[in-house]
Amino acid sequence: MVVKKKAPKVEAVALDDVKLKSLTDSLSVEGDSRSTELARVLKDSLLSSDPVEQIQLISKAGVLLEQLREDECTMGPLLQACMSTLAFLFTTLPAKNPLKRAVASALGSGPDWLQEQTVGCLSESLSSCLSSTSTDHCSHLTDSITSCLDGFKIGEKCVHRLLTEVLQFFQRTFNYYVEQNRGLSGRHVAQAQLMQSCLAAVKASMLVVQRSQEPITTVVLSASDDQSDLHQALSGLLNCYTCILTDEEFVQTVQSTAGMAVVLLIRSIIGNGDDVPVIVAGLLQCSVDASSIAPQWLRQSCAGLYERGRPAAVALYLSHGALAMLSWRGKTLGPQAEKLLLLIPEVLLSLDTRVKESSTVMVVARVLTLWSGAAVDCVQVDTHPPLLRSSLIGGSSLIVRLHQHIYAHWEHPLDGVRHQTCSMFQNLLTLHQHCSGHKSDPTGDPYITQLTQDLLTLEWHMKGKYGTLGCLVEHLGAEYLLKLDGGLPSRLLDLMGDQTMAPYASDLLEKLFVSHKAQLCARFRDGDAWIDGWHEVWVRPLLQVLCTARLDQTTYILDYFLPKLLRCNPSSLSHMVQALQEMPACTEGSAGSRGALGALMTCLRAARSQGYVWKNTTYHKMNSRNKKKNRSAGSRGALGALMTCLRAARSQGVLKSVEEELWGGLVPLPLMRQALVHKHDQVRMDALGLLCESHRSTETLSRQEIELIRHFLPFNLNSQSPGVRQQTVSLLKKLLCRMKDGAQLLQKKLDQHHNHKDQQVFNMYQEFLCWFCETLFQVFHPGASFSRCLMALHLLGLIAEHFTFNTGCGFALGESVSFSHAQAVLYCLASNFLEVKQLACNLLQKLPPAAVRLQEPERLQSLFQVALDLSTSTKPFDSVTAAHLLNLLLHQPGLQDALLRCIQKQHIPVQPPALIQSQTSEAASLEQNTLAGCGFALGESVSFSHAQAVLYCLASNFLEVKQLACNLLQKLPPTAVRLQVSVKEPERLQSLFQVALDLSTSTKPFDSVTAAHLLNLLLHQPGLQDALLRCIQKQHIPVQPPALIQSQTSEAASLEQNTLAESSAGLQKILQEIQPRDTNDFFTSARELDPSESDCNGEQKEPENAVHKPQSCNSESSAGLQKILQEIQPRDTNDFFTSARELDPSESDCNGEQKEPENAVHKPQSCNSVRIYIRALLSSEPKSSSCGLLKMTMRSLTALAMPSNDADTESSSVPQVHALNILRALYRDTRLGENIVPFVSDGMQAAILGFTSPVWAVRNSSTLLFSTLITRIFGVKKGKDEHSKKNRMTGREFFTRFPALYPFLLSQLQEAAASVNSDSGQVKLHPSLFLLLLVLGRLYPSPMDGSSSPLGLAPFMPLIIRCGRSAVYRTREMAARALVPFVLVTQVPSTIQTLLEELPQESGPGLQQNHIHGTLLQVLSLLRSYLADTHRPQSGNEQDCDLSSALFPRLWLATRQNPCLVTRGAFLDLLGCLCGCLPVPVSESQLKKLREETLQILMASELVAPQGPDDINLSVPGATQYLQSLAHIAVSVCVESPHLWDCPESAGFQRDLLERLLRCLHYEVRLFVLDQLLRRLQKTEEDSQHRGQGPLPFDLSVSSLTSLAFHETYPGCQAKSQLKKLREETLQILMASELVAPQGPDDINLSVPGATQYLQSLAHIAVSVCVESPHLWDCPESAGFQRDLLERLLRCLHYEVRLFVLDQLLRRLQKTEEDSQHRGQGPLPFDLSVSSLTSLAFHETYPGCQAKCGALLCRSLPNISAGAAPGRVNATGKEEEKKQETEEGKE
Repeated sequence: MVVKKKAPKVEAVALDDVKLKSLTDSLSVEGDSRSTELARVLKDSLLSSDPVEQIQLISKAGVLLEQLREDECTMGPLLQACMSTLAFLFTTLPAKNPLKRAVASALGSGPDWLQEQTVGCLSESLSSCLSSTSTDHCSHLTDSITSCLDGFKIGEKCVHRLLTEVLQFFQRTFNYYVEQNRGLSGRHVAQAQLMQSCLAAVKASMLVVQRSQEPITTVVLSASDDQSDLHQALSGLLNCYTCILTDEEFVQTVQSTAGMAVVLLIRSIIGNGDDVPVIVAGLLQCSVDASSIAPQWLRQSCAGLYERGRPAAVALYLSHGALAMLSWRGKTLGPQAEKLLLLIPEVLLSLDTRVKESSTVMVVARVLTLWSGAAVDCVQVDTHPPLLRSSLIGGSSLIVRLHQHIYAHWEHPLDGVRHQTCSMFQNLLTLHQHCSGHKSDPTGDPYITQLTQDLLTLEWHMKGKYGTLGCLVEHLGAEYLLKLDGGLPSRLLDLMGDQTMAPYASDLLEKLFVSHKAQLCARFRDGDAWIDGWHEVWVRPLLQVLCTARLDQTTYILDYFLPKLLRCNPSSLSHMVQALQEMPACTEGSAGSRGALGALMTCLRAARSQGYVWKNTTYHKMNSRNKKKNRSAGSRGALGALMTCLRAARSQGVLKSVEEELWGGLVPLPLMRQALVHKHDQVRMDALGLLCESHRSTETLSRQEIELIRHFLPFNLNSQSPGVRQQTVSLLKKLLCRMKDGAQLLQKKLDQHHNHKDQQVFNMYQEFLCWFCETLFQVFHPGASFSRCLMALHLLGLIAEHFTFNTGCGFALGESVSFSHAQAVLYCLASNFLEVKQLACNLLQKLPPAAVRLQEPERLQSLFQVALDLSTSTKPFDSVTAAHLLNLLLHQPGLQDALLRCIQKQHIPVQPPALIQSQTSEAASLEQNTLAGCGFALGESVSFSHAQAVLYCLASNFLEVKQLACNLLQKLPPTAVRLQVSVKEPERLQSLFQVALDLSTSTKPFDSVTAAHLLNLLLHQPGLQDALLRCIQKQHIPVQPPALIQSQTSEAASLEQNTLAESSAGLQKILQEIQPRDTNDFFTSARELDPSESDCNGEQKEPENAVHKPQSCNSESSAGLQKILQEIQPRDTNDFFTSARELDPSESDCNGEQKEPENAVHKPQSCNSVRIYIRALLSSEPKSSSCGLLKMTMRSLTALAMPSNDADTESSSVPQVHALNILRALYRDTRLGENIVPFVSDGMQAAILGFTSPVWAVRNSSTLLFSTLITRIFGVKKGKDEHSKKNRMTGREFFTRFPALYPFLLSQLQEAAASVNSDSGQVKLHPSLFLLLLVLGRLYPSPMDGSSSPLGLAPFMPLIIRCGRSAVYRTREMAARALVPFVLVTQVPSTIQTLLEELPQESGPGLQQNHIHGTLLQVLSLLRSYLADTHRPQSGNEQDCDLSSALFPRLWLATRQNPCLVTRGAFLDLLGCLCGCLPVPVSESQLKKLREETLQILMASELVAPQGPDDINLSVPGATQYLQSLAHIAVSVCVESPHLWDCPESAGFQRDLLERLLRCLHYEVRLFVLDQLLRRLQKTEEDSQHRGQGPLPFDLSVSSLTSLAFHETYPGCQAKSQLKKLREETLQILMASELVAPQGPDDINLSVPGATQYLQSLAHIAVSVCVESPHLWDCPESAGFQRDLLERLLRCLHYEVRLFVLDQLLRRLQKTEEDSQHRGQGPLPFDLSVSSLTSLAFHETYPGCQAKCGALLCRSLPNISAGAAPGRVNATGKEEEKKQETEEGKE
C-alpha cells in the first residue's frame, strides 16, 4: 500500500477590514500602466477568498514584477505600495502555507534595479514586527526569519540589515521562554509546545549567526569597545544559551542544540584560530584561567558555564557542540585543537558514573561515537601529529578507557546504546590501523591478535560480543578468525537454538561467510576452485545441524540463516542436495530431530524463497539409503534436512518446478512422496511448503505438484497436532491463492487469444479443485474424528472464500456439491466441538442453496422445529446447536411462515403484525418482518415473573451471566420489566436504585459488578433523577440538583444529557476528593477517615467475612483512573497538581495520624488505593516530558522508605511500609520503562537498610522490594541455572549503570564483615548481610575489564573472605558463592594458594573450625568454577602456581587428627576435585603423589576401616556429609576413573571397596553409589570400547546384588538394586497364573468379581514381555516362547483381554520399518502366521475384536509394506476404531 505524502494546507489571507481597506486604498493611487496592472492583480488577490486563486494571482504578480523596466516605470507611490503589500503578506503568512513561498518567489523575481527598494520594504515590514513587545507571535516571527534564510536572497539581505534587531528579538524570546518554563511545571502539553517553539528559536538563531558571519566579523573587528548594540545582542544571546544549558527543566534536544549554538557563537566572534579550542576547553573543564583569552563580555555572558556546581550534562552538550561546530576533517590540527580533541573523550568518560537517565546515557554514547568519527577524520590526513598518534593507538590509556566503556555498555537495555558501542568499536579499530605500523597487514598486529583472542574467550550469551566480532571480521577478514577458532561456524550454529541469540549469531555468520567467500575468490581467480573449501567450512556444518538438531533450532536456522547463505551463493543448493543424499549412515540426532530428508526440505524451501532460477541437474536417489540410517527416535535424518533446504530455496525462487522425474531438477519424485508422508511433522510441513510457497503469486502449478498434493492430502487430514493443522491450512491457503491468481491470469490470456497449453492448465486446475472438494466432503461420514472434520471444514472454507461455490462462473464448483454433501456438513452442527459447529454453520451459508434445500417449506419447518426442541434441552451442547441452527435459518425467506405454523401447533392466540411494505430492498424487508414476527411472538409470551427471574440473574457469580441478563432485560417489553414509575408500583425504580447503591459500597467484587450492571439497566429510565434525589434526601445530604436541560430535543436526548450532567457532577466530586493539596505534601499527609471506619494505618476496617477484591479489579481501577488523568492533564493539569480539597483540622493531627481504638487491627501493607492512584498518575505523564512528576514522587517516596533516626515502632513505621510497597509497585510497572532506572540505586539502598528495622512489616516489605529490584536490574531468569552467567552481570556494567551502589555496598559490607567474628562463640549475623552477598553473587568479572578501574571489584574480595568466618553455616556458603565472581579466571590459582596458606598446618587448642570450613568452601567454589570454565587459560601460567606446596602440609585436615567431620568432608571434596580427570594447577608428579595420599586417607577412614562401633554408627553432626565425601572419592577409584589411581594389584580390591560402600549404614552413601553404578552401566558399548574397557573394570556377582536388595530398607535403594530380580519374579508369577497355565475349568472360566481386571493386569505384563519391551525380560531360550504366549492371550475367553492385546499388536505393527531397524529387529521379535490370524478372525465373536483381527491380518499380508506411510495406517486405525464404537453402541 502506497501512502501519499500529506499535502500542505493552503489557506487564504485573512485580514481585518481596517487593514484590508488600508492596503486596497494604497493600491488605488495613480501610477504608470505597468504599476497599475500590478496593483490591480495584488488588489484582486487580497479581495479573493479562494487560496488557490490567490496563489495564481501572486504568481502572476511575480511575472509582472519581473517584466518591469527602469525606463518604463519609476519607483513611485504605487509601486512602493505594491512592494510593501508583498512584504506585508510575507511577514503575515504562516511558514507552512504555500502562499508564503509564492510571495517570496514574487519578491525575488524583481529586476536588479528594484532589489534595494524590495529589501527596504521587507526590512521595514519585518522591523515593525520585531519591534513589537508582544510575546504571542514569537513562534510566527521565528518562522518568518527562518523563511528569509531559506534560499531567499532578498530575505537574507534583510536579515543582515536588521541583524541587531533580529538578535535582540531572539534574546527577548529566549528570556520569555525561560521564564515561562518555570511556571509550567506539571502542564505537560503546554510545556511540550514551549519546548518545540524554543527548539525552533535556537535553530533559527544558529542559522542567523551562520549566515551572518561576515557582518558579525566586520562589526566585531571594527568596534573599539564592547558597548555596541551588536556586542550587547551577542552577549545577551550567549547568556540565554547559558540559561538554557544550566536549566534542567529543558528537554535534552533543546539543551543539545543550545550547546552547539554556544560553540558556534564563540567561533563566529573569535574566529577560526587557536583561541576557539582554548575557550571551548576552558568551558569543558570549568577553568577560569583558560578563559582569559576570551573577551571580558564573553566571559561574563558564559559565567554560568564556568561554575563548578553546573549540571553534569552541560559538559556533554558542549562536547557535542564542539564536535559538530568545529572543523575536524581534511586538515592538520593545531596544537590547541589537538588537545581539545583529546580532552573531549576524557570529559565524556567522566560522565559514565555521574549520569543516571538512560536517555542521557544514549546521548553520551552518541557523542562518543561522533568523537571517534571526528578522530578518524583527523588521522586520515597525510601527516598527523605524534601526540595524536601516540594517544589514539591501541593500548594507550585513552583507548583502554574507551574499550572499557564499550564493554560496560554493550549489554545495555537500550538498543541504541548497543548500536553506538558497536560503531565506536569499529572507529577505534580504524584509529589503531592508521596510528600503528600494521596498516597493510593488520593480522600481524599483536594488539589486534590479543583483542581478538580476548573476545573469542568471552561467554556467548553477551550480545555485544557478536557486533564487535563482526567489526573484526570486516577489519581482518574471516580467514583470520577461522584460523584462531576453526569451530566458530559450528559453535554459532549451535547458538541458533536460542531465540534471543539467533539474530545476533546469524548476522555474525553472514559477515563471516561473505568475507570468507570474498577472500577465497581473490585467492583463486580461476572459476569455482574455491567453492569446495567454502562448502566444507559453512555448508557441511549446516547440514549436520539440520539433520540432528531440534525443531526450534532448525526453525530459527530457516528464518535467520539459510536464506542469507543462499543469497550469498545460490549455487550451494545443488551441493546441499547431493551432500544430503550422500549423508553417511551413522548420522544421529536427538529425539525430535528430522534427519537428512527434513534438512533437504528445509534447504530447498529456503532456496525457493530467494527468487533465483536453477538449471536442471540429476542426482542419485536416496530412497534405500535413508531406510538404513541409524537415527534416534523422532529423527528427521538427511531427508528432513533436504526438505528444509529445498523449501527455503523454493520460497526464495532459487528453485523452479519442471516436468521431469526429478522435481525441480533436483529431487526424485519418490523422495518427495516419502517426505510428504514422513513420520516427522516438520518434514511433512517443509515438503508441503516446498510445493505451496513461491516468490511469485501467479506461478503456474505443474502436474507433478498437483499429483504430489493429491498424494499428501488423504494421509494428513487426521493430524492430532493443532500446530500441524494450522500450518497445513496456512500452506494450502497459499497454494489456493496462487492458483486463483494464476487462473485469473490464464483467463485473461484465453480471452485475448486461445492457447491450447493454457487451456490444459485451466482444465487441470478445475479438475483438481473438484477432486479437492470431493475428497473433503467425503470426510464428513458418521463418526468422523474431530481433527478430520476440522481440517476439512477449514479447507472448504478457503475454497468458498477464494473460488466460491457458484454454479455459473469461474470453475463452477457449485456443481460438484450435492445434497448429500450439504447434509453431511449439516450433521456437523451436532458435533460436541464448538469450533466445528461454527465452521459448519459458516460453510452452509456459502454452499449453493439448491444443495442445502432450505427453501423447501417442509424441510425448513422440520429444521426449525428441531432447533426449538434443542433449545429446550438441558444439555449445553444442544442449546449451542440450536443457536447455530437458528442462525442458519434466520436469513431464510420462509422462516416467518414456519414460525407461525409452530405457534399455531401450540394453539397460542396471537395476531401477527402487518408486514412492512416499502420500497426498501427485499433483504431489508425480510429481516424487519422476521424480527417483527419474533418480537410479537416473544412479547406476548413474556410475563412479569419471567422478567423478574431474569432480573435475579444479575446476582449470579458469573460475569457472562450478568452481561447476558442485562442485555436481555433491556430488550424485554417494558410492561414485563416494570421499571417505569407507575401508580401501582411507585417505589420499584427507587428500591432498585437503592439496592444498586448498597451493592456499590460492598467490599465483594461481584457485588460491585452487579451494581454496575443494575445501574446500566436503570440509566435509561425517565424517573431515574427523581429516584436519585429521593435517595439523597433520605441520607439528609444538602445538595442542589443540576438544572435539567429544557429544549426542543427528543426525550431520549434530554434524558441522556441530564444523566451525563449528573455523572459529570459525580465525577467532579470524586476528583475533588482524590486531589492532593500539594503533591509534595501528598506523601507525608493524608485525609483520615472516621475513627469508626479506620485503624491507625489509615485503612478501612473490613468485616471478618469480607472478601478482598482480586488483583484484576485493582488493575482495572488503575487503568480507568489513568484514562481519566490522561483526559484531565492536557486541559488543566496545573490546577490538578497544585490545588486540592482542604483537610479538616479536626479529622487529623499534624502528623497525619489518628488515635485508634484499642482493638484496632494493624494492616500496614494494604495501601492499594494510594498505590493505584500514584501508578495511574505517573503513567499518565507524557514520556517525552522531563518527567518532573516522576522525579518528585520518587524522591519523596525514597525519603519516606529510608529508616528514620527515631526509634522504630509499629505506628511510626506505617509511612515507611507504605512507601516501600508503593516503590515496589512502581519498579514493577513496565509502563514507566527506563525512566525508573535512575532511582534503582535509591530503592536498593532503602530495601537493604529496611532489613535493619526491628519491625516485621518493614522487613517484609523490604524483602518484596528487594526481589523486585533484582528482577528489574538483572532481568527475568534467562536459564535454568540460577547462578549461570546468563542471569548475571559484569561488575563494571553493574556499577557503571548504578554508580551510587558502589560506595553503599562497600560500606555496608565493611560494616557487616566487622560484625562477623566466630572467635567468641557467639552467633552474630548482620541483618543485611544475606542481601549483600546475594547481590554481589550476581556479579562476575569480565576478562575485558582490566585492573585499573575506579569501580573495580578488588576492594570487595577481603571483605567477602572475612564473611566466610561467620558462625552461621548459610553465611559461609553464601560468602563462598559470592567470592567466585570477584576473582578473575587468571587469578584463581594464586587466590586458592593464598587461601590454603591461611589454613593451619597442625592441630592446636585454639583452632577455629568455622574459619577452616569457610576457607575450604571458598577454595572449593573457586576450584569448581575454574574447572567448569571452558575459557580458562591453557598457557603455562597455571603451572607457575603449584598448589601442592600449600596442600600437602595440611592433609591432616582430612584425617582422623581433625576432630570436626564437617571440615574433614570439605577437605575431602577439595581432594576429590584435584584428583579428578580435569587439569588442575598441580604438577603431574605432585598430582600422582596427592592421589596416593588421598587413597591412603580413604582406606584408613571410618567408611572403609572402622575401628569400633562408634566408627560404624557415626551419628555426630556432619557425619553424613563426611561419608558422602569419602564415597565420592571411592566411586572415582572404582567406577569413574580407576585408571588414574594406583590401586593395589589384588583382583578384588575395587569390587570389595564398592561392596563395602553398598553396605554402609547411611542410605545417602548407598543411594549415591547406586546412582553412579547405574550411570556407568547405562553408557553405550561404543563409549565403553572407546575407553578400552567394559562397563566396569570388575564383575559384581548377582548373589551379592541380590543379597543387597533383600537386606535394603530404603525405598530409593531398593528400586535401584532389585529391578532385575523383580522382573524375574514377575515373569514367574505370570507363567504360573490362570491366564497362562490354568489348572482346571474354574481357572479357564473365571467369573468371580474382579476377574476381568485381574486378567487385564496379567495381559499388560504379557504384552510388555512379548511386544513392547521384550529386551528387558530374560525370557526362556525356546524360539516360540513369546509367540505361544501371545497366541494364548488371543484365545482368552474374556474379550477385554483379546481386545487389549490386538490393540497393542496393531500399534507395534504400525511403527515404521525405520524404527524397527533402529532397534535391530523386525516389527516383532517373532512371526505370527497368517493361518493363525485367519483362524482367530473366523472364530472371533466380539465385533470389536473382529475389526482388529481384520486390520491385523491386512497388515500381515506380504504385499503390504511394513514401512507404509503413517498417515494411511492412522487413518485405517481410526476408521476401525469408529466402526468398533458404532457397533458397541448398537449392542
